[in-house]
Amino acid sequence: MGPGMRRAGWRAAFPDPATLSGWRADMAALLCGALAALALPPLFLVPLLWIAIPGLLGLIEGARGSGGAFRRGFLFGFAHHLIGLYWVTNAVLVEAAEFWWAVPLAVPALAAVLALFIAIPCAIARRVPGRGGQALALAGLWVLGDLARQFALTGFPWNPLGSVWEFPGFLGLAMMQPAAWMGVQGLTLGTLLVAAIPALPGLGRALAAAMLLVWGVAGAVRLADHRAGPPPGLTAVIVQGDVSEIAHRDHWQDQGWALGVFERYLQLTRQGMARAGGRRALVLWPETASPFWLEQDAPARAAIAAAAHGAAASLVGAPRSNGRGGGYNSLIALGPDGTVVGHYDKHHLVPFGEYFPDYLPIRLGEQGWSAGPGLVTLHLPGLPAIGPLICYEAAFPGQVAVEQDRPAMLVNLTNDAWFGNSSGPRQHLAAARLRAIEEGLPMLRAANTGISAVIDAHGRVTAELGLDRTGALVAPVPGALPPTPFSRMGLAAPLMLGLLATALGAGLSARPQTRAFGD
Repeated sequence: MGPGMRRAGWRAAFPDPATLSGWRADMAALLCGALAALALPPLFLVPLLWIAIPGLLGLIEGARGSGGAFRRGFLFGFAHHLIGLYWVTNAVLVEAAEFWWAVPLAVPALAAVLALFIAIPCAIARRVPGRGGQALALAGLWVLGDLARQFALTGFPWNPLGSVWEFPGFLGLAMMQPAAWMGVQGLTLGTLLVAAIPALPGLGRALAAAMLLVWGVAGAVRLADHRAGPPPGLTAVIVQGDVSEIAHRDHWQDQGWALGVFERYLQLTRQGMARAGGRRALVLWPETASPFWLEQDAPARAAIAAAAHGAAASLVGAPRSNGRGGGYNSLIALGPDGTVVGHYDKHHLVPFGEYFPDYLPIRLGEQGWSAGPGLVTLHLPGLPAIGPLICYEAAFPGQVAVEQDRPAMLVNLTNDAWFGNSSGPRQHLAAARLRAIEEGLPMLRAANTGISAVIDAHGRVTAELGLDRTGALVAPVPGALPPTPFSRMGLAAPLMLGLLATALGAGLSARPQTRAFGD
C-alpha cells in the first residue's frame, strides 16, 4: 500500500473536522476539549494536544461564520474546563446537606463561564482566512482571553494551557523556564502554536517545529544558569496536620475538636524543630490551621512559641479581626517570644467560597471573610523579606509579589482539604511552581492536607510532603535568582505577545505571497 492510499485510508477513518456539521461537529468540539483537558496536570498527556488543537482549528474553519465558530469554541471550552475542574464538586460535597442543590450545577456553571474566554477568540479567529494565520490569531486571542479571565468577575486563571509542560523530569522543567521571560500565558501561546503543527502545511509546520526546538534549548540553558544567590541559611519547618475535617464549618464550633487540632499542630511543630537540630528555622502552619484568633489569644501564641522554641519566627494561618465584627483570612507572624510581629490578610477571596460578590442580588449562607488591602512584603526581625500568599492567590501570574519591595522568598499557606485526593491540590502545586519560575524566587508551601513543598527559583520541588500525610517537612530554603524579565514587566509581557500574534495572524492572511504558510 502506497503513502497516498495510507493517507486516504486514515482520512476515511478520521474525517477532516472542517467537513463536519450539525451534531457531529458539536460532538467533535466536546471531544477535542476533553482531550485538551487530559494534557493538564496531573495527567500531562501532552501528545493529545496534537489532536485537540488541530481539531479545533478545523472546526473553526468549517463553521458557518463567526456564530458557528463561537458555538464550537464554547463547546470545546466547556468540555475542557468541565473535566479540568471536576474536583470543585468536592468542595460542594463537603457541605452537601446545605448546598446539595449546587452539586450538579457548580462545575458546569463555572465551566460555562470560562468557556466564553475560548469561544470569543474562536469567533474572531474564524474571520482570519488560512490555517497559518488562523492558528497565529487564535493563539494570540486565546492569551488575551486568559488575561481577561484573570480579572473578570474577580478572576479565576486556573489551568492555563501553558501548565501542560510541568510533567516530571528534566524536559518538563526545561520547557517551563521561558515563563521567567513571558509568564505562563506566554507558554500558552507557544503551546497552541506547537500543538497546531499537524494542521499547518509547509513553512508554517517547519517554523512551529523550529520554535519548539528553540524553546527547549532556551529552557535548558536557563536551567544551567547558577546565578541564584546563596541560600539564606534558613531551615523551613512546614507543618502538615492533615485535618480533613477542618473544611467543615460545624467543627469550628466544637471547642474540644478545636483544641485537638491545635494540639496536633503543636506536637508536629515540636517534632519538626527537633529535626531542625538547632538550625535557624522558620515555622509554617497552613491556612486556617489555628482555630483561635491569635491576636487576642496570648496563651495560644505562647503555646506556639514554646513548641517552636529556637525558631526565628512562626507564620501561622489564622483568623484576624477586622474591627467591624468580621474577620480576615490571615497569616499571623509570631516572633520567638510569641508576640505578633507582622500579618497579612488575604485580599483575593474565592467567590461563593469565602464571600458573595456584590453584583449578586441574593446572599447564601454566611457573609464570609473580608478582603485585605492587597499584597505586602513582610520584613520580620532576623529573616529575609517574605512575600505571603494565601490559598489560590498563588494561581495569579504577575500578582504575587510587590516588585518595588521585592521579597527574597514567597510563602503560600493553603488548605486544600476541600478538594480531597483529586487533581485540585496537584494543579495548585503546579501553579505555585510556575509562580516561582516567573518571579525567580523560591516558594515555601504549607498545605493542611498536602501537598506541602519547598520549591526553588527554577521551579524544582526540592522537598515535598504528599497528600493525606501528617508530618513536618524540614528542608533548607533555596536562594533567589535576580529579578526576571517577567517580574519586571508583569502581565505586559504576555499582553504584548498576544497582541503581536493576533496582528501577525491577521496580517499574514491578508498577504497572498505568504500562501505557503497561510493556506
